[in-house]
Amino acid sequence: MNTKPFTSGLGENAVMITRVADRQWHALDDDLVVGRGHAVHRPDGRLFVSIDAWHDAVFDRLAEAMLTQLPSPLHTVVDEADVDLMAGWRRAGFTIRRREWEYAVPTDPRATGLDEVLPPGVTIVPAGQADEDLLRAVDRAIRDEVEATVGWQSMPAEVIPRPEGDTIVDPSKYAVAAAPGRYLGLIRVVTVIRPRIGLIAVRAGEQRRGIGRALLAHTLGTLHRSGFTEAWTEVQESNHAASALFEGIGARPMSSNLELVR
Repeated sequence: MNTKPFTSGLGENAVMITRVADRQWHALDDDLVVGRGHAVHRPDGRLFVSIDAWHDAVFDRLAEAMLTQLPSPLHTVVDEADVDLMAGWRRAGFTIRRREWEYAVPTDPRATGLDEVLPPGVTIVPAGQADEDLLRAVDRAIRDEVEATVGWQSMPAEVIPRPEGDTIVDPSKYAVAAAPGRYLGLIRVVTVIRPRIGLIAVRAGEQRRGIGRALLAHTLGTLHRSGFTEAWTEVQESNHAASALFEGIGARPMSSNLELVR
C-alpha cells in the first residue's frame, strides 16, 4: 500500500491523495474523504478508471496520482451529458474513443412489428434450455469472427466478472437460434431492475436470413408476456446495422455514453 501523499491546496487546507488499497485512492481533507479513485480490469483485459470528487482540484490531483501509478492505456466511460466530468478527463489527457447509444426497446409486438416467424430450418431454444456445450461453441465462434474483423473491443463494454477465459456470463440468460446439431446465433438478457439486452449476435455465414429479428421477436415477446413494457440495450454509434435493427422495431435513443482513452 502506497501511503506517500500528493498534496494540493483546497481552500486553506491541504488535500492528501493516498493509495488505500490495490487500485484504490482517497483524497483526504483533514481526514475527511473528499474524493475517491478506482481502477479495474474489465473481462476483455482493458483497464478502466473512475473518479468521484466534488471539486475540480481534487479530481485533478486524484487523476495525477492514478496516472503516475497505472500502466497505459487507460479507459473510462462518461455519460455524454455530464460535461463537468468530461472536462475533468480531458484535462487529464483522455480523448474520445467511441460513443454508445442507450436505447429503450418496446416489447409489445404491436409496437415492434415483430412476429415470431422463423427462417427455414431454424428453431429458437428459450433461455435456460440451451445445451451448454453448443452454447459455448457458438459464443466462441462468434467472438473469433468478430475479433478477426472489427475486433471484440468494438463491442459494448462488458462489465460482468467471470472466471478467467470463460466468456459465458450465465448459461441460463441466453436464448439461441438452432439448426440440427449446432447453434447459429444467441441473445443474452439480464434482468436486475429492468431487462437489458447485453448481446445479440449471429454467425457470419448465417447473417441476413432474419435470425437476429427472430431472436429479438422471441425475446421481446417473452418479456412482454412477463409484464415488461420495455427493455434496454446499448449500441455503438458506428454499428449501423445494429442501430437500424433496433430503430426499425421502434427503439428510441435515450442517452449516450462516451468511452475515453489515454
